[in-house]
Amino acid sequence: MNIAITSGLQLMPPGFAAGLAAWSQEDGRSGQTTWASAANAAIVPADQDFGACLEIVKQANETRIRFTGETPILPGTYLRVSARVKAVAGNLPSVRIAGWPGNAQRQRVNGVTVTGPVVALPGHGQVVEVSAIVGTSARPGVHMGWGPTAVFGHLGLDITGPNGGAVRIESIRIEDITAAFVPAMIDWVDVRDYGAKGDGVTDDRAAFQLADAAAAGGQVLVPAGSYYIGGNLTMNEPVRFVGTLVMPRTARLGLRRNFDLPSYADAFGDETEGMKRGLQALLDYSDHNIFDLCGRKVDLTEPLVIGDIIPGLTQFSARRVIANGQIAIVDGPAWETGTLTATATYDPERPLELRAVGQIAAIEVGSRISGPGVGREIYVRDKNIATGTLTLSQALYGGAGTRSYTFERYRYAFDFSTVPQVDRFYFMNVDFGLDGRASGVMLPPQGELWSFRDCFMTRPKDRGITSIGEACQGMLIDRCEFMSHDMGQPVQSRTSVCLNVNANDVKIRDNRFVRFGHFCVAAGTGHLVSGNHWFQGDSQNTGLRSAGLVLTGRNAQVTITGNYIDNASIEWTNEHHPVPNSSGQPPFGGVTMTGNTFLCSHTVASFSWIVIKPFGTNHWLHGLTVMGNVFKSLYAQIDRVERVDTSFANLDVARMRNVRFEGNTFSGVRTPTANPLTVSHRQNTAAARWVVGTGGALPFSAQALRVESVVAEGAVTTASGARNTDLPSVTAAQGTAKDQLYLDFSQAVRGAMALKIRMDQAE
Repeated sequence: MNIAITSGLQLMPPGFAAGLAAWSQEDGRSGQTTWASAANAAIVPADQDFGACLEIVKQANETRIRFTGETPILPGTYLRVSARVKAVAGNLPSVRIAGWPGNAQRQRVNGVTVTGPVVALPGHGQVVEVSAIVGTSARPGVHMGWGPTAVFGHLGLDITGPNGGAVRIESIRIEDITAAFVPAMIDWVDVRDYGAKGDGVTDDRAAFQLADAAAAGGQVLVPAGSYYIGGNLTMNEPVRFVGTLVMPRTARLGLRRNFDLPSYADAFGDETEGMKRGLQALLDYSDHNIFDLCGRKVDLTEPLVIGDIIPGLTQFSARRVIANGQIAIVDGPAWETGTLTATATYDPERPLELRAVGQIAAIEVGSRISGPGVGREIYVRDKNIATGTLTLSQALYGGAGTRSYTFERYRYAFDFSTVPQVDRFYFMNVDFGLDGRASGVMLPPQGELWSFRDCFMTRPKDRGITSIGEACQGMLIDRCEFMSHDMGQPVQSRTSVCLNVNANDVKIRDNRFVRFGHFCVAAGTGHLVSGNHWFQGDSQNTGLRSAGLVLTGRNAQVTITGNYIDNASIEWTNEHHPVPNSSGQPPFGGVTMTGNTFLCSHTVASFSWIVIKPFGTNHWLHGLTVMGNVFKSLYAQIDRVERVDTSFANLDVARMRNVRFEGNTFSGVRTPTANPLTVSHRQNTAAARWVVGTGGALPFSAQALRVESVVAEGAVTTASGARNTDLPSVTAAQGTAKDQLYLDFSQAVRGAMALKIRMDQAE
């Protein structure tokens, strides 16, 4: 609707004094009889009330006066048709406004009201004004609502009632009164009507609050201008922004009825600033828990550092969600990695501290630490400049000493590192288009129950999801796809890590991880990894392969089931322990791998899918289940599916306990392994002692520690062919590698025996 739509149109018909040829006695259409030749009509040049006017002696039951001109009827506009009338002699009739509605084909619009209210003339000489309102809408106050098909009308007056009276009529008026309907037609109020200046200097907060109260279920319009808002502002009604807001960083804008990115981007005239302000409102105790991006792409020109966006925020523990949009990165210096090298002293007695740290003021919280004795994915969780101390996310394995360390601070699209604790923060249906320019999300130092669901994270520069503390407790990662930035590099050249975990009980389910250096480095216990597909191959003909999943806790309690593990290993270490040499520590244990598909291709023969790497001596296995998996090597055979990486130390294979390695399927593997291992030994030359080998088929090239069963396969006979029924005695852990067994008989015999051999001791 626009009142000005009629401003260029001539609505007012000519006065009667200009002649009666423009006034029809019928409907007003062309060719009908006009009042110019009527014997019962005349122009009165100087009536005391009307001046020049028309006098008609009523002779017909319904006397019509219609303007022959076509008055436009436009959607959204309303016309008032009126005239002043008086009876001067004879009977007293009634009068009403009336018209003929026409459509675009010049045909009558049927089924609509064509007359206004009837007014009876009260007496001779008494002036009465009769009027009616016509428009396309039949809203309250409109007497003749002609609908959307009406495009013009012939408007005028009817005289009804008894005949024989003389009536004088002042010239008929047609006026645009759309303005009278504006308050009822629109559902918004303008903040300028309540005192807003929009000059960017005057504090317009009070005016916005007044407009919000006045809207009363309607909308608040913020017209063009720059509106300074000096404090927190909550708008309870929907707001439409044409102009923009300027607010201090400490002030929050709450849009309760349109809490979404498009509204905040319009409010501040910039998508990055709109995202910041939306996050600021989201992490407030308001009645909204989802910030909807509404399918929009947000072009970030700098990292969203939540502590800077929301000054003073130290803890937030209500469920909050960012959903339904795309994050894109605009290249620039704000995304450059910060790198610094400094010396520091480490003491295993204080495992999560670095002390006497040089240049500590320049080291950023969230920096990744590398250097001698530092395991993978260790970050600066906190710092104390006064004491020269850094708090670490995990312990260092290198022992006591003063060393030089490198601190790298990656830049993240969402960086929560400067807020001490945030719980239950969700990303849902978010596409992180990081384009090799930024990393994804850095979690806060503390928190729990974070979630990433149905998200895409494409080409993070360095890291996808980084935990610098314990906010990963109970984290859920479901139905997401992660695609690395360095996927085109050979495996050994890749440095990217999709995610890391420090705390417990993380669920990683039904995701796809494409060619990272590692897809996950996981400390903590109680994790569930199921239904995922991670693959890390390259185009090399006999390429090296890295660990996809790295477990850094000895007593891991991790279940790995139903995954597709392609050209990547599962590596199990204790690199996050300050004293890696075992001294009364729990053994490696608590890992279950069932129902997985392990595949490799074009790799070296020494590659194995399951690798245990102790970073110190005197460790052993106590609790590992590998059952019902498929192991398949394409194009070339590999030696075995499991091994111990002895870069630092070997496992104490004499102390193995509770290892189940059975029911698996092998293809392209030279030495399939099992525990218990079924061996069929045939002794062709009669001997009192049979030496039974395991051929390296016990897992991790372990020792043959015990036998579950010994069963003769056919007759056991002496050299002369006599049957021997003695049971042999068994001596385990024989030979140089202790992977052989001795079967001792009472005499020299020959034949065949089936044995079930175990590489673990009984509980």
